[in-house]
Amino acid sequence: MYYLIRESLVPCAKENIKSSDSPFVAVLSSAEWKEQAAFFDMGIDMEMDTARPLETKAVVNLDSLTGSFSIPDRGDICGKRHSFAFALDEKGVVLVDDTGYAKELAEAISRSKKWRLPGLERFLYDLLESVIQGDLALLEGYESRMNRMEESILRGEVESYPPELNDIRGDLLDLRMHYEQLIDLGQELEENENDFFQEENLRYFRLFTQRVMRLQDRVTSLREYVAQLRDLIQARLDVKQNKIMTVLTVITSIFLPLTLIAGWYGMNFKYMPELEWKYSYPAVILISVVIVVVCLWWFKRKKWL
Repeated sequence: MYYLIRESLVPCAKENIKSSDSPFVAVLSSAEWKEQAAFFDMGIDMEMDTARPLETKAVVNLDSLTGSFSIPDRGDICGKRHSFAFALDEKGVVLVDDTGYAKELAEAISRSKKWRLPGLERFLYDLLESVIQGDLALLEGYESRMNRMEESILRGEVESYPPELNDIRGDLLDLRMHYEQLIDLGQELEENENDFFQEENLRYFRLFTQRVMRLQDRVTSLREYVAQLRDLIQARLDVKQNKIMTVLTVITSIFLPLTLIAGWYGMNFKYMPELEWKYSYPAVILISVVIVVVCLWWFKRKKWL
């Protein structure tokens, strides 16, 4: 698919690209790019990675800028990514994608965007914005989930470390890496090493970079929140374990003197006077009960129970 950047993104034929003064946008498959690379004459001196790139980056060539996008699926952050490559110069940009994702982005921009001051920089800004569209709401969703988790922990409903917290931690780690790469890409575009962009339009890339930085700061705060929840869960588990150990200690302390009495009178020496006393059995029972009551009273007084 081919477009011209005018008041909006206007579909056109490939032949119109050469005859028009407007910058162009082309969305091609990797096979189409190999066939038509010479047509665009972008002066690329390094091989483009068009086979499902693994990172978001920009590479400055002799007379062009190439790179790739690797975008987490917002429905499954740690899962399969949306990936496509790109090449651009002052005349326009080519998006190379075999999955259809870049085509969807270009069509969405074509349907929804109208520009008072059209240009290649403005299209790139809207393309970059579409990559992070909805991310603020996504991060707010993570925060809400963690708030509910914190309330459950404080109510004592969490008995062990929840797997959901691990999932959130992994998603935030992937998003942080994604934002770091987007910041590098935005700064590379703003650098404008080959003078492809007008000086007054570099603000678009600066605005995008600042927005991604704010998202990255939000991710950093959420990762700290995850660490706090982990500490809170561990503290609650430690308190619970301490209570169990206290109960076991109390029970052991109560039965120690009873065990001593049982062991003492279980020796059955010949000259133990209590063996012939008819009140020996009730006396031992009474002594045992008194020991239990005294121990319980003492533990209650010390607030160990």
